[in-house]
Amino acid sequence: MSQKRQLLIDTALKLFYKNGINSIGINEILKSSGVAKRTLYNHFESKDALVLAALEQRHDNFMAWLEKKLVGAQSETDVIEAVFNALNGWFKGLEAELGDFRGCFFINTSAEFSDVECEISQYCGYHKQEVRNLIQKYLGKDNPDLLDAICIMQEGAITMAYMTGNCDEITNKSIEILKKL
Repeated sequence: MSQKRQLLIDTALKLFYKNGINSIGINEILKSSGVAKRTLYNHFESKDALVLAALEQRHDNFMAWLEKKLVGAQSETDVIEAVFNALNGWFKGLEAELGDFRGCFFINTSAEFSDVECEISQYCGYHKQEVRNLIQKYLGKDNPDLLDAICIMQEGAITMAYMTGNCDEITNKSIEILKKL
């Protein structure tokens, strides 16, 4: 991948995650990155193509981060604790590979696109399914109710932590509830 393309993706991801997709224009990305408009359009046919590239990068970063947190989980309790302790670290800004916590980039992005059939919305759904698949891989035995509960509570914890800043209470309560299932 060319350095300029990567710089555009990095800049777009940072600005989109901090400010939202619709509030950031191409000119702001160009100004922040120092890349020429012609170069941008040599790499991306549209803003939507750049949004997709930013989503793909965030997905790759998030999945690698979550996998690293789940490695070594040997039981359902280990998986629950690994997921929610990792989330708590993210909420508190302690996970450098994810940057400052601004909620879920995929939830935030999908909320800005009303057409659930568009490629961007579809990619956001793909990300959520891949997170679910990764958690399932570490849960081991087939326990769809527990998997559903973890995934639903994970999404709720992300949203509530962003809205309230009450990280410890949210993650501790999630762990406590899930361990009872």
